[in-house]
Amino acid sequence: MTDSRRLHLNAFLLNVGHHEAAWRHADSDPSGVTDLRHFQELARTAERGRLDSVFLADGLALWNDVRHGAAGGLEPLTLLSALAAVTEHIGLIATVSTTYNEPFHLARKFASLDHLSGGRAGWNIVTSAGEAEAENFGRERPAHADRYARADEFLEVVKRLWDSWDDDAIVADRVAGHYADPAKIHPVNHQGGYFKVRGPLTSPRSPQGYPVLVQAGSSEDGKAFAARHAEAVFTAQQTLAEAQEFYADLKSRLAAHGREPYEVKVLPGISPIIGSTEAEARRLEHELSELIIPEYGIKQLSGIFGHDLSGYPLDGPLPDLPPVPDGQQSRVKLVTDLARRDSLTIRQLLGRLAGGRGHRVVVGTPEQIADQLQEWFGNGAADGFNIMPPLLPSGLTDFVDHVVPELQRRELFRTEYEGSTLRDHYGLPRPAARRLAVAS
Repeated sequence: MTDSRRLHLNAFLLNVGHHEAAWRHADSDPSGVTDLRHFQELARTAERGRLDSVFLADGLALWNDVRHGAAGGLEPLTLLSALAAVTEHIGLIATVSTTYNEPFHLARKFASLDHLSGGRAGWNIVTSAGEAEAENFGRERPAHADRYARADEFLEVVKRLWDSWDDDAIVADRVAGHYADPAKIHPVNHQGGYFKVRGPLTSPRSPQGYPVLVQAGSSEDGKAFAARHAEAVFTAQQTLAEAQEFYADLKSRLAAHGREPYEVKVLPGISPIIGSTEAEARRLEHELSELIIPEYGIKQLSGIFGHDLSGYPLDGPLPDLPPVPDGQQSRVKLVTDLARRDSLTIRQLLGRLAGGRGHRVVVGTPEQIADQLQEWFGNGAADGFNIMPPLLPSGLTDFVDHVVPELQRRELFRTEYEGSTLRDHYGLPRPAARRLAVAS
């Protein structure tokens, strides 16, 4: 290394593993989906590896085929609050939707997590594209652009609530009997197109000021939102060239918002299948592939495209399908491009998607996995990676015990934590509280 740039590594914890057949493998325990001890072990393992953070996805509808897939799970903020008590350094990132929540509730919950964890909270901002999610709240699914317009205003209100207490608002003067200075606690008085919020927040400004803001949309609206607001971006690309294009595009948008490239970390997802030899890794890949249930994969694929694919031959090509007006636009394009580029049959496509739902799957020894990470990191494609172990806990343990030391030997990754907050880990500044008038 010729400079101080280092990889950022996040552990994406999904039930008992990211491979759709993980729950059927002998190295997993399906009961872990709702077992606090399972997640405590994972968080401690990630912290032992000096990873930046752990991340929990979320959805507001039952999105798996409950007959064939490990469905359900725990609410992320509740779980991360419990993990904060058994860890000291690792960041804690939760997914929460802007479409089916209110700014005041969300601002209060994340401020609480940031206080409880000593400044380790992060918010993965999503806009919830699913029809089933809308039905769970008795609403019509909003259009793609409307979801992002609401998210823009939602985030602005949340930031103003986090700013409603000055850093030094609490004086705790026991002699004078003054706990807080009312002049340093401010109403928000926001009235906009989607929200009317008075404020102030009911809890003091948290250790990080704002939790780290994470975003995962790769559509044009998603990239525009990320350029304005995100500090880390979870993304999915299959090839180095695609990743370089996304990376350059997103970074080029930052200057228009007065932001520097270092202020946004681009973290593609990667699912590593690790073995002490390449043959051993390939055997594990084969074991997982043998456990795939095609009917399950077809339902998942149909959900991505919003079109029933069960009537098409498994050993035929992915058919030309009508465009998706809303929903997972970037994921539809990624999956379509993958199928067309590699001339995959539907069956082959299901196998590719089983390990990472469109994220890149890499198979090999720790050295080979490290080679792949280094290639993307060193060639303008990533600032780090969202690690998606195919099996949990074994896949995370293998990554921490074997890949992380290899990255450390190459001086690509930290050997010790150098700060106490998630912002410290990502090299991000703590935002100053703003005292700006809110348009009404």
